[in-house]
Amino acid sequence: MNSIARLTLIALAVGLSACTVHRPSEPTVPPIETLPPTGPVIKPVPGPKPGTPATLPTPKPMPRTSASFAPPPGGASHWDPKLGVYVLEGKTNTFYRQRTYYRFSNGWSWATSPDGPWQDTDSGGVPGGLGRAFAQ
Repeated sequence: MNSIARLTLIALAVGLSACTVHRPSEPTVPPIETLPPTGPVIKPVPGPKPGTPATLPTPKPMPRTSASFAPPPGGASHWDPKLGVYVLEGKTNTFYRQRTYYRFSNGWSWATSPDGPWQDTDSGGVPGGLGRAFAQ
């Protein structure tokens, strides 16, 4: 009986040792293809050289047009983002947005033409930026 137990123990040890010697096979997966990046290449902006004083960036010029609103037809103007309207050049306190002209002269008025006829309104009848800028 003693020899049968030894033989069983040796067979078990040899059988289990085979599991530790061989690594399990890994499934082969094709390599992932990497494509070169598409689109614009963004290069880092070089910083100031060490030991040189930092300079402040120059302010951006005011945009001439709005991304959301079309400029007034046939007139020189520029977009004022704080007011949210086009400012007509050569006409004092006259503004434009969405086919409507606004004018401030001791109160608000509006028209569909830069030459009128002008209709009186209050600050609630003008774009919010204008009403806040000319609040009385």
